Amino acid sequence: MKMNDAVEIILVEDNPDDAALAIRTLKKQNLANNLVHLQDGAEALDFVFAEGVYKGRDINNAPKVILLDLKMPKINGIEVLERLKSDERTKHIPVVVLTSSAEDPDIKTCYRLGVNSYIVKPLGFDAFTHKVSELGLYWLVLNELPKKD
Repeated sequence: MKMNDAVEIILVEDNPDDAALAIRTLKKQNLANNLVHLQDGAEALDFVFAEGVYKGRDINNAPKVILLDLKMPKINGIEVLERLKSDERTKHIPVVVLTSSAEDPDIKTCYRLGVNSYIVKPLGFDAFTHKVSELGLYWLVLNELPKKD
């Protein structure tokens, strides 16, 4: 994918097994053609805001959805969410937290910050792939985003 191609999904996930499974599931549904996998919060912020190694990327080329893990090195998912939802350029991007944390304080914090959905990763291969498949179909096929100005 070239630097300014249309990005539909950003997957921010530090666990290589979870990332590979999510990507494989989305590809099976033909929903991963324009997916970017980023391994931590710092890389995610650099990509979205066209900084660091992603300098030169068109910041207006926003994804249709960001799938965001919470427990990550460098910058955690809550900090990423806070930055995304507090910036006029990115607050409209739907963010779905996809995490192993079912802790009530995490859920409340994410919704207070403006998360669009909070999903706890199910245990087991079949349950995980089913959930990711439904997520992809909803956010990329069913959900309507506002037109760009």
